[in-house]
Amino acid sequence: MSTPVTLGVDLGTSGVKAVALDAAGHVLAEVTETYPLLTPRPGWTEQRPADWLAGTRAALTAIVARLRELDATPIALGLSGQMHGLVPLDAGGEVLRPALLWNDQRTGAQVEAIEARIPRADLVARTGNRAVTGFQLPKILWMKDEEPELYARLRHALIPKDYLGYVLTGVLAAEPSDASGVGALNLARQDWDTDILGELGIDPALFPPVVRSVEITGTLNVEWAAQTGLPAGLPVVAGGGDNAAAGIALGLTSARPDVGSLSLGTSGVVFSPLTTPTPDPEGRVHLFAHADGGYHLLGVTLSAAGSLEWLHHRLAPDVPLPALLDEALAVPAGADGVSFLPYLSGERSPLMNPHARAAFTGLSLAHGRGHVVRAVLEGSVAALADAYAVMAPIAPLRSLLSTGGGARSEMWLGLASGALGLPVHPTSARPGAAHGAAILAMPAAGLHENLTAAIDATRPDALEAVPSVDMTAALGAYARTRDALYPPEV
Repeated sequence: MSTPVTLGVDLGTSGVKAVALDAAGHVLAEVTETYPLLTPRPGWTEQRPADWLAGTRAALTAIVARLRELDATPIALGLSGQMHGLVPLDAGGEVLRPALLWNDQRTGAQVEAIEARIPRADLVARTGNRAVTGFQLPKILWMKDEEPELYARLRHALIPKDYLGYVLTGVLAAEPSDASGVGALNLARQDWDTDILGELGIDPALFPPVVRSVEITGTLNVEWAAQTGLPAGLPVVAGGGDNAAAGIALGLTSARPDVGSLSLGTSGVVFSPLTTPTPDPEGRVHLFAHADGGYHLLGVTLSAAGSLEWLHHRLAPDVPLPALLDEALAVPAGADGVSFLPYLSGERSPLMNPHARAAFTGLSLAHGRGHVVRAVLEGSVAALADAYAVMAPIAPLRSLLSTGGGARSEMWLGLASGALGLPVHPTSARPGAAHGAAILAMPAAGLHENLTAAIDATRPDALEAVPSVDMTAALGAYARTRDALYPPEV
């Protein structure tokens, strides 16, 4: 008898991942396809939606081939993807320009314009967030200011995963976890805030209807069925933004608000579930809707593993990454006084400063490459500790589950544990956003009665916490450098 599975597709920044899960959460097939990142100017990041589609088509085709070998049948597909991006469409659904991504920093003037029209306290109270350069709302205003001819043709503003859903089904739809990263979703009502949009002169009709994360938005069209081998009419489920979907994969819900997650991917993220939408009044960390129907706080440093990747590729490309980590391990805690601010792409929590830049301090002739590598590792988790210091009074955590590429390094997790003052537990599997998207599709597929049952059936086991590393010296040096270069707002 054929095994029923749900598929999850995650449109990431470096590539698309597709997975197939059975009802117990076991991975039957997993495929990743990469695509390019465009940086036409310093601080600008873009991607071609056509590249997303080509990668998704290839990934799904490969998944189908593997499932046939395993006698497994896909019965629903869930979506996830990088948050905050803008995919601008004309009246015919055609892409007007390359998508502006979550880490694009061109919209500083538009952020200032938003906060000049709408008091920050009101914006945070309504949407859970202050105006942020990476969010979609300032990107729309940037198009209006800088590309007026294209803006005049703009009819639909979609988030990356919702664009994929539109192409797969022909249906325009959004869901709360991703939509709350636009900057214009009223969190209490979980619908677009027409007062904010009206004040900014933006037509609410640009945004698609908001449905529940577990809701079927449409079915796979004939064209994509023919191209991939998937069945026409396959239900497509709304899914969740990448952080919310990864949280679902780890079993993080408002029913267990004391268990959060630590992600050491390109960006670094601390995720804390919430039952009620309670923002930081100053908007120094993000408050988003969660895919389980609740909410979550998110503390984000933009360059965690991204900082390590930069160091590796730009400064030591011929040295294997494990060798660099071994060199860092041989250096004492605190890197003998070398400190690193990981602001290579500006910074989110808690600085919210797109103009912040990275810096090494404390270097001397006595230091070597291992000190620099260790300073990068310590600086990335010190930035996360900054964010968690804001989050803890609102949503204190008892423990963290680890995810992201950095979760493979016990040393890095130990540094994070020491910086945040929390036990960090690896898991028996390292599920990500694509896995969460597949779990979100399980209730619609009939594999489980509801999302709670699906999460309970698929939650990975937490392993013993990694040994915590003393970060006292590193945190002190980090704070002194941060305050010297970026003094706190008075």
